[in-house]
Amino acid sequence: MDVRILWFYKLQIFSGHRPPRSWLLLCLVSVFVLIVLLGSSSSSAFNSLTVGVKPEVYTNYRRLKEQTSSNYVELKTFSSGASNPKEIRLCGKEREDYVPCYNVSANLLAGFKDGEEFDRHCEVSQDQTYCLVRPPRDYRTPLSWPVGRDVIWNANVKISKDQFLSSGSMTKRLMLLEENQISFHSDDELIFDGVRDHSRQVAEMIGLGSDAKFWQAGVRMVLDIGCGFGSFGAHLLSLKLMTVCMAAYELTGSQVQLSLERGLPAIIGNFISRKLPFPSLSYDMVHCAQCGVSWDQKDGMFLVEANRILKPGGYFVLHGTSLSTQTGSMIEGFTHKICWTLIGRQEETFIWQKTIDPQCYSSSTQGVIPPCREEHEDTYSYYQPLASCVAGTDSKRWVPVQNKSSDSLITPAELEIYGKYCCAIFVSSIN
Repeated sequence: MDVRILWFYKLQIFSGHRPPRSWLLLCLVSVFVLIVLLGSSSSSAFNSLTVGVKPEVYTNYRRLKEQTSSNYVELKTFSSGASNPKEIRLCGKEREDYVPCYNVSANLLAGFKDGEEFDRHCEVSQDQTYCLVRPPRDYRTPLSWPVGRDVIWNANVKISKDQFLSSGSMTKRLMLLEENQISFHSDDELIFDGVRDHSRQVAEMIGLGSDAKFWQAGVRMVLDIGCGFGSFGAHLLSLKLMTVCMAAYELTGSQVQLSLERGLPAIIGNFISRKLPFPSLSYDMVHCAQCGVSWDQKDGMFLVEANRILKPGGYFVLHGTSLSTQTGSMIEGFTHKICWTLIGRQEETFIWQKTIDPQCYSSSTQGVIPPCREEHEDTYSYYQPLASCVAGTDSKRWVPVQNKSSDSLITPAELEIYGKYCCAIFVSSIN
């Protein structure tokens, strides 16, 4: 018997009566249309994946912009009490780039000079007027992560074409200024001799096979001084290293503002006359690539400050300075005084390692900078004058970076050093 006749016969038995031919024809057409639709949707889905992330940049942008505008209006009014709302006026356009306690003009009038006019001086700022700092006129909602790490709106950071063209060759390879966007190509194979090559070089100089093994050397927290546009920090972030960008106060084209716009940790700070706003023994690595700090100035006190925030066994990476010059010789002499050992040098990159022995600073070695006699708590060390003594030698946090666990989990012993206890945290989280 013909297969088609058998199938038709079974359908007739199941339905109880003979279905009309028009109904069968409709079913066949419907199945054909369904197959065509499924095929076209699969093809369009594949095409959307192959195009890349660029269409996602503008997805839901209007909705995000409307939500941001709504939130901005709500910020204009806040309530100091349920029945006493207070209206906050908008700041003038001249305060568009306002940063609390940073006022170069007022600092100059107050007599600060030799770079101290760019430092933080809250005592000079007498203006106690409260207002809401408005965003730039053409400000756009930042793109969501991870697209926003590599693409930002040009109007949000106010970097001009002249500033871009006057930047170094490395910068030009790391970013592309388009009509209204700045694109960072930290993962582009064309700049393999840039950020990623530098990161790999540093890893090899401290004895690692690749920069993916920084954890094996105890490196988790990195301070990048004079971070430029944050591309080095963005690369280390992809390696699961927390990198904080620190740069001096700038009115326009701020390195800190640009890094924050990319979603990277950043803070304003500089080596002038005060301690950095970090507790002692905070970082596993301090990185300076042509960061603009004169390490040979003030009898090496800037290096003493770098030593304060560097953990025992931590690394100080200096790139762009030749030790064959008089400045380089002075830097090398100061590093001996703070018990650092030069462990690697390649071309213009030098790496020192901080001692893990606190007794080095208490020894009778001639020229070694002694430990501080009376250390204040870290909460009182912020913005204090630079000190010409070594801090942290008696701290319970004096733990070499190489003693850390190799995985990403923090052990209970490491928590106890900072006054945290695993069982108390566990119990409180349950309750």
